[in-house]
Amino acid sequence: MFSHLPYPVSGSLAPPIFILLMTLAGAAMAQTGREPAPDAPMVDLASAVALASAEDLQPGTVVRTLGFHRPGDGGAALYHIRDRAEAPEPNGADVLAVGEDLVAVLTEAGAVNYRQFGAVSDGESDDGVQVKRAHEYAAEHGLPIVNRSGDFWIKDTHAIPIRTSVDWGATRFHIDERFNERGQPRFVVLGDEPTITLDLDDDLKAALLERIRPGVQIIPELAPYAGHLIIVRDENDRIGIRAGYESHRGWAREELFYVEEEGRIIGDIAWTFEDLTSVTATPCGDSYLVIDGGSFHVSGHTPESGASGYHHNGFSIQRSRTIIRNQWVGLEEGRSDETVEPRQGFYSLSGVYDVTIENVRAMPWEKDRPGDEPDVAHGTYGIGGKRMLGCTFRNVTAEAGWVAWGVFGTNLNKDLRIENCRLNRVDVHFHCWGLHIKDSEIGFKGITLTGGGELLIENTTRHGNSFVSFRRDYGSKWDGPVRIEGCTLRPVTGGGVAVLSYGMADFDYQYPIGLARSISIQDLVIDYAAAPESQAPCWLVYAPPFSRTSDGGRLFFPASIQFEDIRVAGRQQGVRLMRIPNPGGYELAREGAYNGAWLEPNCIIEVENVQLERVTPASPGDTDSVHLLIGGDEPAEYVDDRALYPKIRFRGCEGVSAYLGNSVASAAFDDCTINTLTAADLDGELVFDGCRFRPELAEAGGSIYDLSSSLGTRLTGCTIHVPVIGGEQRPDLVGRVGFLKINGPLMHAHINTSLGNDVLDYLDAEGIGLEPGFMERLKLHHDLE
Repeated sequence: MFSHLPYPVSGSLAPPIFILLMTLAGAAMAQTGREPAPDAPMVDLASAVALASAEDLQPGTVVRTLGFHRPGDGGAALYHIRDRAEAPEPNGADVLAVGEDLVAVLTEAGAVNYRQFGAVSDGESDDGVQVKRAHEYAAEHGLPIVNRSGDFWIKDTHAIPIRTSVDWGATRFHIDERFNERGQPRFVVLGDEPTITLDLDDDLKAALLERIRPGVQIIPELAPYAGHLIIVRDENDRIGIRAGYESHRGWAREELFYVEEEGRIIGDIAWTFEDLTSVTATPCGDSYLVIDGGSFHVSGHTPESGASGYHHNGFSIQRSRTIIRNQWVGLEEGRSDETVEPRQGFYSLSGVYDVTIENVRAMPWEKDRPGDEPDVAHGTYGIGGKRMLGCTFRNVTAEAGWVAWGVFGTNLNKDLRIENCRLNRVDVHFHCWGLHIKDSEIGFKGITLTGGGELLIENTTRHGNSFVSFRRDYGSKWDGPVRIEGCTLRPVTGGGVAVLSYGMADFDYQYPIGLARSISIQDLVIDYAAAPESQAPCWLVYAPPFSRTSDGGRLFFPASIQFEDIRVAGRQQGVRLMRIPNPGGYELAREGAYNGAWLEPNCIIEVENVQLERVTPASPGDTDSVHLLIGGDEPAEYVDDRALYPKIRFRGCEGVSAYLGNSVASAAFDDCTINTLTAADLDGELVFDGCRFRPELAEAGGSIYDLSSSLGTRLTGCTIHVPVIGGEQRPDLVGRVGFLKINGPLMHAHINTSLGNDVLDYLDAEGIGLEPGFMERLKLHHDLE
């Protein structure tokens, strides 16, 4: 059977090989519709290149080879001999010339690999040519690529189409970045069906304008597009104007969502629309395309084209329901990242739903190089994209030091999930809507966002001086709930720290901006192990000092803020809460009210078991050295009933310093130590239950506490301690606490107020006895007395 081959073939190996080849041949012939007669001759050749000089081959013959260039090189395949006039043109890959009149057409039905298309892997040739043709063939015939080993060099080849699943195993790709281009990725993952543009007649447009709004769950008019990703746009309504970029026109107002049966939509709607200029529907397919394995070794060169701007060096993922897993991305051995042009993202997602990238080592690229080395002019990304819905990154690692830019850089990213990852940055420039980070570590470049929806971060460590930084250029806003649970923040420098950092500018971004709709920070550790000498304040929320922009725009404010079980490690100094100097300009979701007899709050602020910084205010009215400030020295202007009318409750906190002057608020303190509290001209009430008043100031001037409030101040079971002034105990100043004098009058309502042992010891030493009337007032005193 093998007597005509120019080399010996082991009879023990031949039967299984040829059984497989015959099986594939039969299946392939049946698929093509051009199968030879049942008794078509079979010819065996050593390699595909031998076809060019093969003699006595006739149309209809099936040729079996044991390699492409040579036997055993991995390119064994089946070919169908056909007349050249009736066949595709020879291309040196899957269509090979046989003399002048015939061609050999690759005929595979199970899977194909790159050797079957002539890839040589010599480090000099551009194997991308054969790799691209293999994927084109696989797409044309609906076959997977199975190429589990080998090294392939991709030079000046781009847009390699991936339309079928791929098993790369331990295959190594070497990408020569001298040939990177701006508009062409190296690989492009494509769907089977094109995006369509809906014909927006008047009836359909009117229906969509009515239904596309926050809270909608079903859009019946889109039921025929079940299984599609819908993108609606109003090109004439520009939002998200980028502060600091004079030429930036902003983004068109747009939404993306997936349609299920009966018009049920997936992807919460953020906007309402006054007009629609386009509606597109992209089929998402009924199967998952899986790209498994492979490593990618990039050269780090600057592209030779001379074009300036963002260049591609990896994947453009344009197909929904794609899974990319078990990959490694990095530099060629011995090479460094030298390019001065920014990268688009080795993995760049665009217009997709339900894409997963998992078990991947990605690469943050260098940007700000030390010394005289040339920097990259713009942000440069390892993971990029826009118009992404329901995408997941799981067990992805992309870490680096200070020279590298953040690996993530995306826009219009909805319902993003990050699980068990180690990334140097998570970023959505414009319009993230829904983000869940879980069981992850985020490095020096941080979590930088704008957008809304639910932001949930749990069991995650962030290495840096803010946990989440809301991007100033796009309004520093989060229009939804923010929850941080069971996390750790590890400051890396001695500078200021903010768990949630807002830095919106006084600028018209062309959409509402604000802090959040609710904030919850629970079970958080701020660990200063990397910056133990830091003395800078740590704020739980850092917000700008204004609540209205100069053009009258009002910032929205959370309806609830919860700080619970927050502690500091690595230094003694605790945390501060937040400053709200202009509460009257905010706009809350619901109305509040104050009418002189009653306060109706529209915001709840709860602080429980928080390790506060031990502050020493300069004087009783100090507005700087406080944990919480609402109001200020001057009376605040309250715009309307949607201004901030908070109800505040502290529980189990030590050394509380708060300033509530000239504001409207109801504040209650339960089992707390009160350092300083100024509530001058407070419209509201103050309630203290089981608290300890122990002031510590640099200087004492006038009354230490100002607990005046229009709706009354009540103390139950509280204890008064000796003031500490300038580091020294001053029992002689107990009478200046502001609401009692020894053996004298009491202000406000008291039930079982006590004097601390330190006060009693002082009185005993001074021979001052407590009068019965005074003791009666401590036990029970009404503020009208």
